[in-house]
Amino acid sequence: MRKADLVATISEKTGIAKVDVLVSLETFFKEVKSTLSEGENVYVRGFGSFIIKKRAKKIGRNIKKNIAIEIPEHFIPAFKPAKVFIDDVKSKVKALPDDNSEKEG
Repeated sequence: MRKADLVATISEKTGIAKVDVLVSLETFFKEVKSTLSEGENVYVRGFGSFIIKKRAKKIGRNIKKNIAIEIPEHFIPAFKPAKVFIDDVKSKVKALPDDNSEKEG
C-alpha cells in the first residue's frame, strides 16, 4: 500500500475529503520527524513507538579501494510496534506466497 492508497482508504472509511486526510498525514509525518530530530521519542499507545537508536562507532570497509574506514557513532530513527499491533498482525496474516517452507527440495 502506498501513501495515495492509504489516503484514499482513510477518506472512504471516514468520509473526510482526500486533501484533508493528506494534510493530516503529512503533518503527522512532519511532527514525528521533527520530534525525533530533537532527540525525543514518539509513543502511540496500541500502535507503537517511533524511537531513536544509537549505533556504536565501528570499522567498515570501502570495497572499491580496499581500505578500512571508521564509521562514527550515529543515531537512526526506528519503529517498534506495540505488542497489541504485533499480536493482531500475527493472528490475521497468512503465509506469504513466496514462503519457502512449503517447497520440497
